[in-house]
Amino acid sequence: MAYDIDLSGRVAFVTGASSGLGAQFARVLSRAGAGVVLAARRIERLKTLRAELEAEGGDAHVVGLDVTDPASIRAAVAHAETEMGAIDILVNNSGVGATQKLTEVTPEIFDHVMGTNTRGAFFVAQEVAKRMIARSKGEAPGTFTGGRIVNIASMAGLRVSPGIGVYCISKAAVVQMTKAMALEWGRFGINVNALCPGYIDTEINHHVWQTEAGQRLVASMPRKRVGKPEDLDVALLMLCANQSHFINGAVISADDGQAV
Repeated sequence: MAYDIDLSGRVAFVTGASSGLGAQFARVLSRAGAGVVLAARRIERLKTLRAELEAEGGDAHVVGLDVTDPASIRAAVAHAETEMGAIDILVNNSGVGATQKLTEVTPEIFDHVMGTNTRGAFFVAQEVAKRMIARSKGEAPGTFTGGRIVNIASMAGLRVSPGIGVYCISKAAVVQMTKAMALEWGRFGINVNALCPGYIDTEINHHVWQTEAGQRLVASMPRKRVGKPEDLDVALLMLCANQSHFINGAVISADDGQAV
């Protein structure tokens, strides 16, 4: 018997959707039938992706978002719900990297990484959850049948890698944040889970894999390969599916065995 994940009638809000994993997450959700809100700072990139999704028959909307600015978060979520309706799915994907020895990390670098990856992710989830909770209580318009929040953490949040210590710290915080949210918001029908990707080849890091250092890193991997964005499709769909109501507070690795 075929099993189909159908997200028709759902609205998904995807942060960091202008490139890489965020753009792929938006494609996957759109192809599963969800209306997708594309959120990021690079508006022109979002418009290009919207055109792509609409050409495939999808429904997409573009909204500017700076996750380091609480006012921007509130405005983006409010605008999204005005244009598309109540948000049912949040893919909390925005993030930045940093490569320094811990002794070289400046307060500015620390604040930038933690401000985006941890603080930003927290306040985006908080803003969406407040609205989901209000609907579950009947205090806001909309038919509430259960929310899905997927925080994009990282393999580095589960296993420390050299040279990216602050990034590891920020993503470990996202893992613990996910569990706290799942515990507190679960009674409102909101399922909060974390997806922890391993090394994925995207436009941001594509050049790295051709370097000598990149090749050494690949050689150290369990199956000596780097993942592709589409390798995360099934895990994301599972966590967003209507049928995933019994999965809450899970931390799912999609790293080809790297963290074993």
